[in-house]
Amino acid sequence: MKKLQQYAPFVIPALVLLFLIGLFARGLFLDPTKVQSPLIGKAAPKFSLPGLYDPARRLDQGIFQGQVSLLNVWGAWCVACQEEHPVLVDLAKRKLLPIYGLDYHDDRTAALAMLQKGGDPYTAILDDASGDVAIDWGVYGAPETFLLDKHGVIRDKFIGPLTPELIEDKLAPEVRALQAETP
Repeated sequence: MKKLQQYAPFVIPALVLLFLIGLFARGLFLDPTKVQSPLIGKAAPKFSLPGLYDPARRLDQGIFQGQVSLLNVWGAWCVACQEEHPVLVDLAKRKLLPIYGLDYHDDRTAALAMLQKGGDPYTAILDDASGDVAIDWGVYGAPETFLLDKHGVIRDKFIGPLTPELIEDKLAPEVRALQAETP
């Protein structure tokens, strides 16, 4: 009995340590691209931003009304965005849905140069130079892409670059299902 009392002060810290090790080990196997957005199922956050091509033209969340659409958060400074860009250009050619761009924390000249060089897959581009609107959308980094339904409600979020496989296996079926929904 005395031996058990001797080790008692070490048992609770050892159990806590084992619990924490278990939590950390579980975290190693989680997919960081599967972070659930608290905005899923909610209307797109309100915003009013200048267009990238025409800063005098203001765009707001009304652009998402009446059609299933994507909002792609990107920046010319973002290496992963540059890798994703040809995939978006190919998706735009398919005319599956309109793709809107949110140019995040970027230099306007660099963004325009990237679009001129790689093509412009976007129906319209919002210039979020301050990054405030991206924060309202819960953006952790770029690229991130949001799928919106015909009512401007966020239905899915994709963290990281879109790939042809992700588009075929997940995005395109979701888009078709949303497009088939009656208003």
